[in-house]
This record gives sequence, C-alpha cells and structure tokens, in this order.
Amino acid sequence: MKTAAPNPERYGLALRIVEAGRRDHFAHADSEAVAEIGEEIVFDPDILDTYHYEGWKPVHHDLLLVSAAVEYADRRTARRIGRWARDFSITVPVIEFATWQRPEVQASLRGALRHLTGDDWQFSFVPWQGQNVLGARQRSLPFGTDRKFVIAYSDGLDSRCVSEVCGDGKAAVCVRVTKHRHSLKKGDQPFDQIPFRVDVPSSRESSVRSRGFKFAVITAIAGHLTGLSRIVVPESGQGALGPVLLPLHNVYPDYRNHPTYFRKIERFIKEVLGHDLRYDQPRLWNTKGETVSEFRRATNKAVDELFETRSCWQQRWNAKMDGKLRQCGLCAACLLRRMSMHAAGIDEPRNTYVIDDLTVSAFSDALPGRKKVRLSRTMAEYGSVGARHLQQLADMADLPDADLKVYAFEIARATMETQENVLKKIRNMLLTHAKEWRAFMAAQGEHSFLRNWTKGGRHGRSE
Repeated sequence: MKTAAPNPERYGLALRIVEAGRRDHFAHADSEAVAEIGEEIVFDPDILDTYHYEGWKPVHHDLLLVSAAVEYADRRTARRIGRWARDFSITVPVIEFATWQRPEVQASLRGALRHLTGDDWQFSFVPWQGQNVLGARQRSLPFGTDRKFVIAYSDGLDSRCVSEVCGDGKAAVCVRVTKHRHSLKKGDQPFDQIPFRVDVPSSRESSVRSRGFKFAVITAIAGHLTGLSRIVVPESGQGALGPVLLPLHNVYPDYRNHPTYFRKIERFIKEVLGHDLRYDQPRLWNTKGETVSEFRRATNKAVDELFETRSCWQQRWNAKMDGKLRQCGLCAACLLRRMSMHAAGIDEPRNTYVIDDLTVSAFSDALPGRKKVRLSRTMAEYGSVGARHLQQLADMADLPDADLKVYAFEIARATMETQENVLKKIRNMLLTHAKEWRAFMAAQGEHSFLRNWTKGGRHGRSE
C-alpha cells in the first residue's frame, strides 16, 4: 500500500531503500531520496554472521534493515528552528512481506517511532527481490542455561555497574551497542557489534533520537534468539527521566529510556516477532551515584574497572589531548558522571578529563593552555547547559506534588503502579539527586565557575 506524500505545510523526507544494484531502477523518481544497500546502508557480512545462530530468521534481517532506514532518514533530515516534527515516508524491501503488511505491525511501528522521535512516520513495504540473505551457518549459541537477561552493553558507567549488580556479570547476555569491536573481546562473539552502518553525506541532524530504536531492535533480536524475555535497561533515574522532566526549550522530550517508550516498543516486537519481551529498568528510581555505590557493595571488583568506562558525549577533536581521546569533563554526561563518582566516594585519575579542575573561579583558567581558544566556546556551551540542567533537576525536588503529578500519571500507566506510589518514587529520586548535586558543588568550593553558570551566568559575560 502506497502512502501519501509528506504534507507540504510541514517538511521531511520521502525515502526509498533499494537492494544492491537496483538504484538505476528508481533514478527517475526525483521526489524520493534513494539509499542503496551496499552504499548508503552497509551490512558487514563478518559481523552479521555472528548473529546467524539457531533460530535466525529472515524477519530479523528485515528488522535490521528497517532500523537502518529509520536512522538514515533521521540523520539526513535536519530539524528546523522552532519546528521539531518532520514527516517521513519510507519504502523498504522486506523478505517476510506478509508480516510487514499486517496493520498491527505497521501501527505499532509508527506509534513507537512517533513517541520516540516526535515525528510522523509512514512506511510502505515491498517484496525483497534478491537472493536469500541468511548466513550459511547457523549454530547453537555459546550460552548455558545460567543466562537470565539481555542488556545493551556499552562502555558506559551504568551498563558496567548494572550488568554486575543484576547478576555478577554471568547472568547477562551482553549486546554491545557499538560499531567497533571492543579491544577486550576475543574470537567470534555473538552480538558483539552492530552489524550495519549508515553513511549519510554531511549528516544534518544531531539529536538522532532513532538510536533508541536501533538499540531496542538489536536487544530484541538477541532476546528472541536466546529465548530470553527480560531486557535490562541500565540507565539510572536522572538519565531515564531527566530529559522528560526537564526538556530543553523548544525540544521534544527525550523518551529514549522512558517507560512509556518501552511499552510501545514491546508491543511492536510482540507483533512482528511474536515474542513477549519486557524492558526492565531496575535502576529507574535510583540516581547514578546510588548505582555506582551499589556496584561497590555488591561486587569485590576494584573501582579501577570503572575508570575504563566512558560517559562523555564528545567524540571529536575537542576531547583529545596529546593524541588521546579523553572525556571532556564538562558536558552534562561528564558532570553527571563526576557527581556520581563523588557520591560513591571514588576519586578518578587526574588525566580522565580535558577540563579537570572545576574549582577555579574563571572558566578560562580551567582550559588546557594550548587549547584555550579552540575549546572555549564549545566547552562553555556544553558546560553551562549541562550544569544548569543538573541544578534545575535538583530544584525540582522542592516542587509541590501538583507539579509532579502529570509525570507520575504518565509513568504509572506504563509501569502498572499507583500514581501515588510513583509520585513518591519520583520525589525520592529527585531528593537524592539534589543531595548529591549540592555535595558535589560544595566540593568545588565557593568560587567555582560552575556556581556562576548554575545561576544563569555564561563564559565571557560575568567572569
């Protein structure tokens, strides 16, 4: 069924995904952008082969391709100032055509994506024309019966701590949500990398909310193949709820780790795979500091293991020093990490962050000498926004119940708890966050430039 073109009063993208070598068949379609498998969407056969275990089905390949198509459309189409929502109309070739034609599958797919990204998504599915994409070998998964859950495993602090807290590291099927093989991994490991990449020339959109869909799809496939129904989401309370409690001005709330999104993605997975999953959030009502503290109590591992993790959003030149990629130390993710380590009583090595000293009164004094000019504007923007977000989240602990009830109602419906109970949990999480943030700020001293930023000051204005 062909969908209507995007509403001309809005903006977006009409996109057709084509099989390898079939771009010329659609060269005349000026109204559509074309992304060819093997060009703009590239499956790595060696990585994909590590997914080809007993139970691998064509619909799993279809799911990966739909995820790649969503990512391509999302990254290619920049949002306009003051207008968040975009219209997408995407045509995708699929192997299990009958499955994707079902109204329940399409409705649940659109609903999950609309809630996640704030955009309108329409899909047309056409039969796959090429050869069967199933791998030549399907073998048993190398897991015993002791595995209890699947977890999206990154180099982050939350995933490292929660995988241990929930099962001593032995109960988890770890799905690495990365494009790169981890240096510690050896041999042919299942679910060790994302098996595709999306190449978007001059990628225009930085928010990329579609990452939440990609990670959910990858972990769902792992759960289906392993026969597990529990997917552990490692994000702690500030990261899961904070972006919805305090969305940036004119920005659609970020639901990537919110319970309401996971209920919608569970519905979609049930429709397309026939597999009941539950995205479990065991640290939803805890701060990141509490999660790190629980890791210390629940394991005998040295905290040095946590020093290997990475929280920073920065991956570019401004986070490099002496040829080594470090954590910037000032974006919202870095500040939350530093505050959480402080709450857990952990001192990180001094070479962890580019911006190491937060006690100085002038931001310019915190910059490494030879990087002052290049880093100043970028770091100030990230740092001032991040510091104010954490301060405002702490301030929410003082709000009356009436101001928090709308959030409690939304979460209560998704978690099947009473609104009263959820309201108490939100309040407790915010109070703990406020306590940890104020202790962290006190440790930086009365003259820290962060204090100026949390009061609305910015680099260059009131220093």
